[in-house]
Amino acid sequence: MKASRLASAILASALGLGSFAALADVAAPQDVPFNGTLKINVDATDIAHRAFRVHETVPAQPGPLTLLYPQWLPGNHSPTGPIDKLAGLVVTANGKTLPWKRDPLNVYAFHVDVPEGASSVDVEFQFLSPQDTRQGRVVMTPEMLNLQWNAVSLYPAGYYANRIKAETSVKFPAGWQYGSALELASRDGDTVHFKPIDYANLVDSPIYAGKYFKRVDLDPGAKTPVFLNIVADDAKFLEIKPEQLKVHQNLVQQMYKLYGAHHYDHYDFLFSLSDKMSGNGLEHHRSSENGVGTGYFTEWDKSAVMRDLLSHEFNHSWDGKYRRGADLATPSFNVPMQDSLLWVYEGQTQFWGYVMAARSGLWKEDEARDMLALVAATYDKGRPGLQQWRTIQDTTNDPIIAMRRPLPYRNYQMSEDYYSGGQMIWLDVDGKLRDLTGDKRSIDDFAKAFFGMDNGSWTVNTYTFEDVVKTLNDIAPYDWTSYLRERLDGHGPLIGGFEANGWKLVYNDKPSASAKAVEARVGGANLTYSLGVSFGKGGDTLDVLWDGPAFKAGLSPGMKVIAVNGKEFSNDAIKDAVDASAKDKSQPVELLVKNFDEYKTLRIDYHDGLKYPHLERIAGKPDRLSELLKAR
Repeated sequence: MKASRLASAILASALGLGSFAALADVAAPQDVPFNGTLKINVDATDIAHRAFRVHETVPAQPGPLTLLYPQWLPGNHSPTGPIDKLAGLVVTANGKTLPWKRDPLNVYAFHVDVPEGASSVDVEFQFLSPQDTRQGRVVMTPEMLNLQWNAVSLYPAGYYANRIKAETSVKFPAGWQYGSALELASRDGDTVHFKPIDYANLVDSPIYAGKYFKRVDLDPGAKTPVFLNIVADDAKFLEIKPEQLKVHQNLVQQMYKLYGAHHYDHYDFLFSLSDKMSGNGLEHHRSSENGVGTGYFTEWDKSAVMRDLLSHEFNHSWDGKYRRGADLATPSFNVPMQDSLLWVYEGQTQFWGYVMAARSGLWKEDEARDMLALVAATYDKGRPGLQQWRTIQDTTNDPIIAMRRPLPYRNYQMSEDYYSGGQMIWLDVDGKLRDLTGDKRSIDDFAKAFFGMDNGSWTVNTYTFEDVVKTLNDIAPYDWTSYLRERLDGHGPLIGGFEANGWKLVYNDKPSASAKAVEARVGGANLTYSLGVSFGKGGDTLDVLWDGPAFKAGLSPGMKVIAVNGKEFSNDAIKDAVDASAKDKSQPVELLVKNFDEYKTLRIDYHDGLKYPHLERIAGKPDRLSELLKAR
């Protein structure tokens, strides 16, 4: 019996589980160099079938070999490697097909015996990318593609990912151009060969390619270049006005002023403007994947709600990729991650994503305040789950629990609230730092101290909760451990940062421009803070506030509202009905709803009118929020 299997049997016996507890037979990664170089060649020309065809050569010695398909994906923080899309796996050596066996307790692992006389194995398979969004992100269309190396490669078990070298090539559809952090070695027609790189950084270096492509320099003349690589559904969507280019260039400079250092030798934004390929926002050390609709530039006045995407993902080069929670920094893509510090990784990045959108001019200051008001309302009245049973800290488990699947009652169940809840905590921290130091220090000082070292280095630099506390104490001595734990583990609203910065959250019956834009984006009406419900197009009920007025009347997500007060449903009709119920306290809001094949009438006893969140200045207090949002 092999040692690993013997250990499994002993453990099973000790646990009283008998033979049913056999453990997956996969070698743990070791910090030793892999002998040889993976050669990965991808044919990405089959856009009709949306199939990536992979040929890979893996150096190997005679005997057992385990090949792994990446499972735990950085940026996803979860075991979501798309193994279900892998098909047609064939392994050969010296021209002969080798039988392989998938590990029954680790379906991402494939075992094969390498015959005597062989020094490598050849692996062929296809990555069959989604045909529509019901199957996952659409990553290939007639005009563009998004190639992620974790989806189109296998790697040998037993090694740290950064100790395995890889050489890669991609054949693109004729005439297509591409953007990537990978560096060009040579080009043979439509086949591009990239310089060797370690496997960890290969997976961290995806590609966007397309028929309609533009590359824009965001830091002209810099020794460390930053480019915006854009692919679009049509050439007309690539047009950028000078003032639009300027605010994107400002973003780079504002980040440099904040941190005082960067952690890449060059940086490439990969940006898709498409109504066909799925949107995206995924961070990498020297690049980021960003996807929005076609009108980002050409309908600039309507795109404000999307304009913190680039600032968010760019910030991750510092926060998340360079500085990374110690329990999240794993040696390979098949070692489980722990997400306990995502309130820093994602929460502070969400904070800086908003702030940098304002400092760069991607948002005007009033747009930034309006967007912050929407977040504040969520953690004031829009998360009954936070008030009643969950904590921000517990939501750091959500990438593993829910994996971003739709939820019946998100406001009550909560989902990844370490993003925006974490954002509110860091706004609170900023106010506290200013209070403690008489406005001499702020969260900018934390950012530079925690992320702004080792200019140019892009080797992962890990941290713990205690490291966060120490840096805060170095700036302003205080009981930061209790301060943070009260907010991470508590159940109260998370809006104290606004009062500390001279503003307060109020509600009135007039939606802000940002609130209108959010409604327009989903095509519905957001009445969360009045009726306690948000609608999509045509009366579809998206979310119902737990124990809110609509919930108590019997409305639930998935129901469709057919009529309001006897009239056909529309966004205006439901808002008019809320206005009418406020003027006549005896008149409920009456809904005719369809639930499966049943129709019924619900009466919502609500009379306080429409309510939308806004930020309002507190007289006599310094306006620290405007100072925070001001360009440096």
